Amino acid sequence: QLQFVESGGGLVQPGGSLRLSCQVSVSGSTLDHYTLGWFRRAAGKEYEGVSCIDSSGGTTNYADSVKGRFTISRDNAKNMVFLQMDNLKPEDTAKYFCTADLSYTGCLSGMDYWGRGTLVTVSS
Repeated sequence: QLQFVESGGGLVQPGGSLRLSCQVSVSGSTLDHYTLGWFRRAAGKEYEGVSCIDSSGGTTNYADSVKGRFTISRDNAKNMVFLQMDNLKPEDTAKYFCTADLSYTGCLSGMDYWGRGTLVTVSS
């Protein structure tokens, strides 16, 4: 029903920036019905909800670990969601997954639809 193509990951030095993009294909519905988000998983750790944005783009939520550094946005006309990551730290190193769900409630705790992920490495 949903397909994701994530891009923008890579190697960056501490203090640097990256912008993740995710193209979402939807069949049988439209993307503006879905909450979108980003999760990450570092090696040896659990999945962590990073950020989510409601269907209209008017409400966002962030993990405490990224507040003030990351910004989520979406473009419903282009079926895309973005994660601007600034002042990156080594502890941000992880695989980042684009996600979607029909509900905004509890979006940092889990979402129903997942992409395959893009790797972000923060290292000098």
